[in-house]
Amino acid sequence: MSVFTAVLARDLRLALRQSADSLTVVAFFAIATVLFPFGVGPEASVLARIAGGVVWVTALLAALLSLDRIFTVDYEDGTLDQLVLTGAPLPVVVLAKVVAHWLTTGVPLIIISPVLAVTLHLPAAGYGPLMLALLLGTPTVSLVGAVGAALVLGTRRGGVLLSLLILPLYIPVLIFGTAAIEATVTGVSAGPMLTVLAGFMVLALTLSPWATAAALRQAVE
Repeated sequence: MSVFTAVLARDLRLALRQSADSLTVVAFFAIATVLFPFGVGPEASVLARIAGGVVWVTALLAALLSLDRIFTVDYEDGTLDQLVLTGAPLPVVVLAKVVAHWLTTGVPLIIISPVLAVTLHLPAAGYGPLMLALLLGTPTVSLVGAVGAALVLGTRRGGVLLSLLILPLYIPVLIFGTAAIEATVTGVSAGPMLTVLAGFMVLALTLSPWATAAALRQAVE
């Protein structure tokens, strides 16, 4: 726990000093979402029908912008080498860095999502499931993204390769996250979809730190 706390506190301090990175993610999320009414048209019924999918797609793309910085800075300045040489438990280090990424990226997206949903005329019944789905889905996005970020660490054009590796893995989260919102809007319980999202999160929380740690060791070697 001391390693986890130290790494988490360090990453949060760095994120506060470089707050422009988090603001860029939020700005992309907001701009991309607001552009949809201009492209699709101002009809409220059309926007309400696609609101859940739009918010989820833009949230995934926004989160993808920040994934490569989870390990890149530590890799370039030698911190990652030191962590490996000191024998620190890498899965714990990975988990702390993922939590820091989620707190500085996922949480702001969750907070701003209801405001953006207003521009898409999302029905009132959909706001609760929207935030719950993002609350359960965005940790999975960070955990799975960490595996991809570790796999492309040190490669040229890693951001492009990371997108190709990770985006297909986000499809199940996107499907069930959008379905939870649509179910509530149409009068159906969103419980089963939210349960599946929770299952994805538990699975990612169980497997991702170990897979990411193995990829980081390979990158350092």
